[in-house]
Amino acid sequence: MNASLLDPRIHPDWLRPHSIEWYAQLGKLKGKYSFSWHSTIAEPNAEALFAEEVSQAVRGRKVLDIGCGHGEFTIQWSPIVKHIIGLDITNDFIKTGNEANLSNVSFVTGNTKHRLPFGSDEFDVAYNRRGPTSSYLDVGRVVKKGGRILGLHPGDGIAAELSEWFPTLFEPTSTGTPVLENLKQRLEQGGLEHAEIETVRSMEYFHEPVDVIRMRCFGQTPSIHEWVMEKCLTEVTRIFEINAVNEGLPVMFERYLIRVTV
Repeated sequence: MNASLLDPRIHPDWLRPHSIEWYAQLGKLKGKYSFSWHSTIAEPNAEALFAEEVSQAVRGRKVLDIGCGHGEFTIQWSPIVKHIIGLDITNDFIKTGNEANLSNVSFVTGNTKHRLPFGSDEFDVAYNRRGPTSSYLDVGRVVKKGGRILGLHPGDGIAAELSEWFPTLFEPTSTGTPVLENLKQRLEQGGLEHAEIETVRSMEYFHEPVDVIRMRCFGQTPSIHEWVMEKCLTEVTRIFEINAVNEGLPVMFERYLIRVTV
């Protein structure tokens, strides 16, 4: 274990990433869910593939965006959808989304661990882009028969190299495929056991050492980011330079792409 790297979770202000408190803090700090690091994703880029499938599915439809964040991805479909509603648990994200003030776009605060706040058969299409998997328990109810449900979620192998190269700074990755198994369980519990799940893998290249720290401290307070920078940047830079290639530091970019016809 490298003594030059610390575990940022020991900081008293650290919040567990993707907890309700973490999202609330990110909303207050930034007002949006937008990655703070710089990187390049090689082909096949699952994010781009998902966006293309969404664009084909939503045209002329009434659409639900689950876990919409501050609504940037939601709003881009305004010119082609009949109506689109973004759902998120973070009030500050919803506030940012509603500032767009578009006639066929609206945003609603809600917790997907509870029943979705919509009527049955209300939507033609629903998609979940890195949002809560608990939504699969109820989303089949709110989408009309014959409608589409699309999902995109980080894979079990995503950025596994970081915990090997930067021990202590990053937590060890889980063995097996717990994320995939959770997705399958949620889909089955929601009556969507016939869903297709595709694993899409490529590489993501971090541009510079500070991007590694930005990723690790994403959503945390500036004081945590500054503390980790002060304590770890020298060693992160050394390790980065050893393992980087021309495009940057290469790590696995993996996504699970879900397709369902109700």
